Amino acid sequence: MLSLETIIDSKTNEVRTESLDLSFGEIVNLYEAKELIINPEYQRLFRWSNEQRSRLIESIILDLPIPQIFFIERENGILELIDGLQRVSSFIQFINPTLLNLEPLTLQGCDLIKELNEKKFDDLSLRLRLTIKRSSVRTIIIKRPSESMLRYTMFKRLHTGGEILEPQEIRNCSARMVGEDGIRLYSFIQEKASHPGFKTCIETLPQVEKEKKGDEELVLRFLATKNARNLFKGSVQDWLDNYLEEILLNKRFFDHNKEHDEFTKLFNFLSDSLGEGAFVKYKGDKAIGGLSPAYYEAITVGTFNALEQIYDISKEQIKQKIIDTVQTEEFRNNTGSSANKLSKLEGRIKVIQDALLGLINE
Repeated sequence: MLSLETIIDSKTNEVRTESLDLSFGEIVNLYEAKELIINPEYQRLFRWSNEQRSRLIESIILDLPIPQIFFIERENGILELIDGLQRVSSFIQFINPTLLNLEPLTLQGCDLIKELNEKKFDDLSLRLRLTIKRSSVRTIIIKRPSESMLRYTMFKRLHTGGEILEPQEIRNCSARMVGEDGIRLYSFIQEKASHPGFKTCIETLPQVEKEKKGDEELVLRFLATKNARNLFKGSVQDWLDNYLEEILLNKRFFDHNKEHDEFTKLFNFLSDSLGEGAFVKYKGDKAIGGLSPAYYEAITVGTFNALEQIYDISKEQIKQKIIDTVQTEEFRNNTGSSANKLSKLEGRIKVIQDALLGLINE
């Protein structure tokens, strides 16, 4: 049996990284020469306010410590930024904004050197401009031969618990770390989030949630509810993470063509039947509130399970049956404060499924 030290040594050897201090000027030059990729799918440009960007520049001028950044080396040797976008893009905007198609950054909110406020890069003396460009930041490069799932795990570890990315953004970016299979799955989720029928049905999802990739998370949530309810242990985020990882680790087969056909057929049907009020609560025939995740799970998968038998029933009957069903005591007993239990999840799906199947004999 291998000792703990041997196991740790073997894992350490799997991780090939290089640590070096790169000047901010060198990073800008790499980006300008297209030897560095800043992929906006990883992190949206910008989340930082002008004040936060300005204080970074102030910190650089004062030689204050700047948190390290992480690159990953692609097969062709090109570097890709996977952590540190806000810092790197803020700096690029300050010294060469045309590279990002942005307006020049005018410093504001600097509180240690207030005289910097209202200054642009070109307003500074040559000495200060060179000081800024020559200032360095510790850079970690995850080398090309590193095993893909290890890169995936490292990226996830970097961002878990952070404030830069939302849970679905972490999943999307982590999937890209795996390679072509992960990129294909990520693209599938993106594509489904743009499906017209799906977009109609989730119209009541608040815009702030859509900006956090909440629409893409709903795609994944439908797939997990349909295919992997056995993984649900009470935490939705852990459930979605575990389902995605099983696919990426090839522990669970994902048939892209089959999933595409099923998703398209279901959301075309729900869009035609329920429209924008697909997953909201009702009072009588009046829709109230925004999209309810518990209603979304129940209605999507409950309808999916009954779809072949009810496909030719009138859309008006389908809509009225769902409106009536979500107001029943039986359905409400499977939602609410205790909804995050597997028994409740199964229960509310079954209530919708049985109600729709009951239309066959009406």
